[in-house]
Amino acid sequence: MAQFFQIHPDNPQVRLIRQAVEFIRQGGVIIYPTDSSYALGCHLGDKGAMERIRQIRRVDDKHNFTLVCRDLSEIATYARIGNQHYRWLKLLTPGPYTFIHRATKQVPRRLQHPRRKTIGIRVPDNRIAQALLEELREPLMSSTLILPGEEMPMVDPYEMHQLLGHAVELIIDGGYCGLEPTSVLDMEEETPRVLRVGKGDVSLFEQE
Repeated sequence: MAQFFQIHPDNPQVRLIRQAVEFIRQGGVIIYPTDSSYALGCHLGDKGAMERIRQIRRVDDKHNFTLVCRDLSEIATYARIGNQHYRWLKLLTPGPYTFIHRATKQVPRRLQHPRRKTIGIRVPDNRIAQALLEELREPLMSSTLILPGEEMPMVDPYEMHQLLGHAVELIIDGGYCGLEPTSVLDMEEETPRVLRVGKGDVSLFEQE
């Protein structure tokens, strides 16, 4: 059965953050809060953990995972970013946005879109997520916690423990963090294109 950590949303306990990161490094799947909803996360290089997330979500190999990063400098390791795109990212991060970029060679092929060779990238404005990333020192491979047949993410950590305690190693209760998905922006062209309207304000791009 999964461990259950209650971590303070404003002042995350360092000891619990370190233990959570150990679960990730040892191949575990965790449930953690972001600035838009709860998400499933695992180590970037762990194919087995990634497959377990696919099984929980019941999605196929075309499902796009997102790399959740600490900051802009980490994004640049995994995504090809032009000068104009860098300015957009600087304006919008951290925040509830997912950016679709061309992937660099640092991104495992299994994480890229099979035809377009793109990857979703984001920097969450959530102190627990940021503390995990700071301790891990690399991105989390992540997917929104939406169960099969549902349209909205799960919001109650105790219900998560009841339904998914057998399928993950750790559930982090970080309080209510919302259930609205991120806004998704395609950054392949010079002007960002809105693919999904979510929590992040996209009015700047819709007017163009």
